Amino acid sequence: MTHRHPTQEDPVVAGLSEAVGGPVGDHAGRHPWWTPRRVLLLLAAVVFALGVVQKAPCSLGASEDTEATYAQMCYTDLRPLYIPRGFAENAWPYSGDDQTRSRYEVMEYPVGISYWAWGTSWVTHWLVGSPDLDDRYAAAPSQLWGLDGMDAEITVFVLVNAVGFALLALLTVWFLTGVSPGRPWDAAAFALSPALALTGLINWDLIAVALVAAALWAWTRERTVLTGVLIGLGVAAKLYPLFLLGGLLVLCLRRRRIADFTTLLVTSFAAWLAANAPAYLTGREQWRVFWDFNAERGADLGSLWLLVDQATDIGFAAGTINTWSWALFALWCLGVFVLGMKAPEDPRLAQLGFLIVAGFLIINKVYSPQYVLWLLPLAVLARPQWRDQLVWQGGELFYFAMVWWYLGGFLEPAGGGDAGFYWVAILVRVAAELYLVALVARDVWRPEHDVVRSPRRQSEMTTRSTSVAV
Repeated sequence: MTHRHPTQEDPVVAGLSEAVGGPVGDHAGRHPWWTPRRVLLLLAAVVFALGVVQKAPCSLGASEDTEATYAQMCYTDLRPLYIPRGFAENAWPYSGDDQTRSRYEVMEYPVGISYWAWGTSWVTHWLVGSPDLDDRYAAAPSQLWGLDGMDAEITVFVLVNAVGFALLALLTVWFLTGVSPGRPWDAAAFALSPALALTGLINWDLIAVALVAAALWAWTRERTVLTGVLIGLGVAAKLYPLFLLGGLLVLCLRRRRIADFTTLLVTSFAAWLAANAPAYLTGREQWRVFWDFNAERGADLGSLWLLVDQATDIGFAAGTINTWSWALFALWCLGVFVLGMKAPEDPRLAQLGFLIVAGFLIINKVYSPQYVLWLLPLAVLARPQWRDQLVWQGGELFYFAMVWWYLGGFLEPAGGGDAGFYWVAILVRVAAELYLVALVARDVWRPEHDVVRSPRRQSEMTTRSTSVAV
């Protein structure tokens, strides 16, 4: 298959290539072993390894200096949750045992993440020599932090998860290189993403990210049942893969494939149900914690709701935010639906998925730093142009730095009061995201601007741009 090389159609890459001889020619040879996919897998491995190094100062060793953690921007949820969620005792996350529940809080995450965390805690215990749990049962949870070897054990837990996340990142790259035939290099913006390096180890979000990439890959190969299963498993790890069904609804309606959409709904629900069954059957009350936690959660980090709440002192109630955010998101989805149905050509699933997920994040009451990973595989396929990716990810990186300095108290005015500069960071992040949303929406409405659909036109634009630069 003939591959479209980014130096032939991307102005940024073409301009940079002038330093090494210019864009790849039409008759350039191909290395027999270093295929684009293998190159991108290697690059992703290097980038993720750099991310682990960035987290190392305060996440791969004991650190009681919270201020230093925020100053160095190396926080991860994995270390502080190891003992409070019972993983030091290998406690099943959905156990209803009275002693377990009196000692430890229930995991507030979907079942896919809870299973993964419990499984990696089991691997951690095996690697450190299966510690005697009887001594831990006899001690108060707060005393476990001081046990001999506990710091090293938690570090092993973080590293086990890091290895698993790295494999998930590589799987994501593998799937992304196969979504658009002849365009494996579109995945480069994921493999080389600084956002991947900086946020990949914060939480367990890469589980759902890999499943979304796999679903995009399966859909392009018309594997409807597999697509539904992957979406259902993704929803079991994070809610947002559910929104792919909105994009699939548009595509199935346009192509008059209602039976396929019904299959997608049934298989997605069946996979989600099967994934949730062990948790629900072993601890119904514990299973509900995730849903109750999100319903009761107020305006939180990164959200426009938090900005308005702090700037105006309105004091939004959780119920009010829930009602308005879902109503606004419904209107956003309606807009994406109309855009998709009125488009002159069938949009691509990555484009529709990106638009829906972006709307959810902008309107949602919490927008954690690692949520950029939700958009990353969708964004690099929806708008595979480096200039636009750099603008969007630049906004994300600016916010990434500001949120940690905000939590560390470094942005507070000398005279006291709210950290207004953190509000600026929220607005910059949202503005950069809306910039990419506008471009993707334009590509859907006017497909001639979509590099995936009109490579010849984009190639001509690139040639003109590089000629002017020279």
